[in-house]
Amino acid sequence: MSSASQQQANILKGGEWLIKESSALDTFIPEDFNEEQQMVKEMCASFLDTEVLPIVDRIDKLEPGLMPSLVDKAGEQGLLGSSIPEEFGGLGKDFITATLVNEGLGGGFSFSVAVAAHTGIGTLPILYFGTPEQKAKYIPRLASGEWKGAYGLTEPNSGSDALGAKTTAKLSEDGNYYLLNGQKCWITNGGFADVYTVFAKVDGDKFTGFIIERGMEGFTQGPEEHKMGIKGSSTVQLYFQDCKVPAENVLGEIGKGHIIAFNILNIGRLKLCAAALGGAKRAFNTSIQYANTREQFKQPISNFGAIKNKIAEMAIRIWVCETALYRASKWIDDKEVELLANGKPFNEALLGAAEEYAIECAMLKVFGSEVLDFVVDEGVQIHGGNGYSDEYVISKAYRDSRINRIYEGTNEINRLLTVDMVLKRAMKGKLDLLNPAMAVMKELMSIPDFGTAEEAAFDQEKKLVANFKKAILLTAGAAVQKLQMKIEAEQEILMNVADMAILTYNAESALLRLMKLTHQRGAGSCELEADIVRTYLYDVADLIHKQGKDAINAFAEGDEQRMMLLGLKRFTKAAPFNSKEAKRRIAAKIIADNKYPL
Repeated sequence: MSSASQQQANILKGGEWLIKESSALDTFIPEDFNEEQQMVKEMCASFLDTEVLPIVDRIDKLEPGLMPSLVDKAGEQGLLGSSIPEEFGGLGKDFITATLVNEGLGGGFSFSVAVAAHTGIGTLPILYFGTPEQKAKYIPRLASGEWKGAYGLTEPNSGSDALGAKTTAKLSEDGNYYLLNGQKCWITNGGFADVYTVFAKVDGDKFTGFIIERGMEGFTQGPEEHKMGIKGSSTVQLYFQDCKVPAENVLGEIGKGHIIAFNILNIGRLKLCAAALGGAKRAFNTSIQYANTREQFKQPISNFGAIKNKIAEMAIRIWVCETALYRASKWIDDKEVELLANGKPFNEALLGAAEEYAIECAMLKVFGSEVLDFVVDEGVQIHGGNGYSDEYVISKAYRDSRINRIYEGTNEINRLLTVDMVLKRAMKGKLDLLNPAMAVMKELMSIPDFGTAEEAAFDQEKKLVANFKKAILLTAGAAVQKLQMKIEAEQEILMNVADMAILTYNAESALLRLMKLTHQRGAGSCELEADIVRTYLYDVADLIHKQGKDAINAFAEGDEQRMMLLGLKRFTKAAPFNSKEAKRRIAAKIIADNKYPL
């Protein structure tokens, strides 16, 4: 077998990381970015520093024409078309590069929201599901920024229940157009977009996508919403009163709109994680620089242990988030390449790749948004009273962050989806959970393996991660066996299991990155990364134990409960570790660099 085909064979399918061991050397890490990708990151950072951040106050005041002009400038630099094929005026870059653009622009506050909506949900539905004529008409203008895109799915009474939409579409008697009636809410870019992907039910029951253009008869918009954060992004309601939409503007198949909506969300969730990561890094740097200049008791507050602890915690979560994000991005990229090689058209290739890793996309959305929330919250705390003042940019970061846990599917919905998708893959035979779960139960009956006196590098950490996976299989397997079809109603248990999965995927990703870096550089050059990974593993062992314990106590009792709790304790037992000193070493490096150093 050639090295290329061997590497292809080593690529895990969606969710398989839970039951299979991953190769560190085959894992993509941020240190693997090529020269062009590094240049893309720098170009995005430069764009924010020169075009966006100096005028954020004007952006937040919704100055007429300002946001569209910034989108135009981004288009001129090619930042809107990174993932669009060259035949449609894009750059045709790989998935990792496109993800890097989302991260690179993620620290731009409301501008980041506008661009992400335009390049994602505003453009991709037409790119992936449009007819050749629709693509030729819309995509080049969206790629350049000449036309701005938006997406109309949410309605006042259908938030997470997207398919419960009330907007209707009825074909005219001559068959030339559809009449749309209804309304959409929380539409990002809605106030200035030229092109909208809107969903309505044909004849009241066939959920279908439509391409709507500004100026179509019967289409109006409401005033700008007054929001807690992302104040500079345009957010309006859309109204359709006998809106005449040409029949050729149906997007995809009649009654198949859910395929468009759900597939676009897979990609959007991962890209949201990328944007949140970019925002977290910017907010973190702001907080570090403040801590180094703010003096109390005649010294910088960064000298104090309580502040060092916050700095280290923020850095650890950012590093782990970055690691988990690009591990999955490479899986999607590789799957896309594989599907293209097998003759799939580009749109089916990327959609198929994103669907394969929909579990990981949902987990990343949850983790990325919560990392950003943690970083901005601690950032405000580091700023003290000043953090509560609009004069300091951290207050804006704090307000803008909160929406990320709500859109692209709330974090609760994404937690439930994570477990639901794993179980469905298992039922379809795509993921063998039964045999590994039975092996875990068998292991519980055996004498524990206490290891050998001599262990190779990272054996202890690898065993801990493997045990985390056993903890998940133990908890989830018993819950499914006990509750069976009733498990769907036990959302608390499902969210416990989802959190165990998210933490375990992150822990394994972080360990694989450290192992690969150690192989490349030597252990002596990876001391900071080793502190980050060992601290994270030590901390999440307790978190995984707590989630598993809460789940087990919710459905088991008696001897079964006692046996499972003992097993869970065995699988989440971490060796003693001085995390305080490790965090002080992490903070010392960051404080000296005055920024995120990795």
